[in-house]
Amino acid sequence: MKKHKFTYEKSGVSINAADNFVKFISNISTKNKGNKKFKNIGGFGSISNIPKNIKQPKIVASTDGVGTKIEIANILNKYNTIGIDLVAMCVNDLIVQGAKPLIFLDYISTNKIELKKLKSIIKGIIKGCKISNCELVGGETAEMPGTYEKGKFDIAGFSVGIVDQKNILHKRKIKKNNLVLAIPSSGLHSNGYSLIRYILKKNKINIKKNKFLKDELLKPTKIYVKSILSLINKIPVNAISHITGGGLLENLPRVIPSHLAAKIDPDSWELPEIFQWLQTEGNIDINEMYRVLNCGVGMVVVVPKNKSQMTINHLNMCGEKAWLIGEVVNSNGQQFLI
Repeated sequence: MKKHKFTYEKSGVSINAADNFVKFISNISTKNKGNKKFKNIGGFGSISNIPKNIKQPKIVASTDGVGTKIEIANILNKYNTIGIDLVAMCVNDLIVQGAKPLIFLDYISTNKIELKKLKSIIKGIIKGCKISNCELVGGETAEMPGTYEKGKFDIAGFSVGIVDQKNILHKRKIKKNNLVLAIPSSGLHSNGYSLIRYILKKNKINIKKNKFLKDELLKPTKIYVKSILSLINKIPVNAISHITGGGLLENLPRVIPSHLAAKIDPDSWELPEIFQWLQTEGNIDINEMYRVLNCGVGMVVVVPKNKSQMTINHLNMCGEKAWLIGEVVNSNGQQFLI
């Protein structure tokens, strides 16, 4: 009796497709004019230099994904922005501690390697790295038949930054009467999509036929690296909060000392149209909005009162329309007050 010949290909994994994808990443990464970065693709590990001008360097690391925003990309068959999201969600977490992003790695796991789809994703990752002035040093692509349904995949990112110990932003710097400034988001960013998809499903909304939603739901997460690093090099910022999963209600208290609270004025800004639409369509309570979504605020900066206008002016010069959103007050047991 002849034994059946087994191959990796027959099990659903294509080594050739994976090799072709790695070659694509290496080529697209190294052929950017004037850019000598991206030299580590294809090796077992990457080696990067630590900047020499930092006296007491501290490494800051962050990892994240883009959540179920991937499902919206699948519905719309549009994958050129979620790579930017992936980089943004990681590097934005570095800069709020004063760190300059240095390197980025990605992980893509999928049912089957579809080169067109993966090329679109990686182009977004490379674009995000360029915006962040961060080096893509490697990654991993895993073909996992039987783990994911047909057409399904997930992505994760990992970034490392560096900061001088004396420049680390820490909540102990925050004092009563500090002012809280907001920097706008570019939209939904990459959080709350399980709620968003639930609303779409329950209300039987076909996003393929809705131009407003098609445009809004895949807007890439804003990358704040240049404006935030420029700001902290010029002005004594006390703390910065990245308004990501958990919204304003959960993220702002992360940088507020326990004996203080951030008192926010909800009338200081108008919810952008997409958030108004979601609140109406989902009949969402305002506290739930603040707890799940960024509500139009992508970053929050806490500064001394006498530095607030200078901070707003500098952010405006960086292209950010910052505004006063609240102040730091004594806590009454809660660290987020409206």
